Amino acid sequence: MNRTAKIFHLVALTAAAALVLATTTDAAAQRARNCGPRETIVSRLAEKHGESRQSIGLGANNSMIEVFASDDTGSWTITATMPTGVTCLIASGKSFEHIAEALPAKGTDA
Repeated sequence: MNRTAKIFHLVALTAAAALVLATTTDAAAQRARNCGPRETIVSRLAEKHGESRQSIGLGANNSMIEVFASDDTGSWTITATMPTGVTCLIASGKSFEHIAEALPAKGTDA
């Protein structure tokens, strides 16, 4: 391999390593801020936002997906709890409303 090719490979490897470090560090920091023990997350949602669990379902990898909301403030939060007990905040917002819409009759366009 000539000198130019060696320099090119070194630059490419350095750039790839920097990219991996940057994305891994950001992802780890994001998880640390948005995840924690389920009991802690649920308590904070109740104490700070007045939110209680409104619905629950099973997601990918056996994660428990929950929607928490406050009837008083309209705030809402979606969480995912892994089988390990770690809960992560997925999304949050305001103006939550309870809606139970009926499905359209079979054979009709929605």
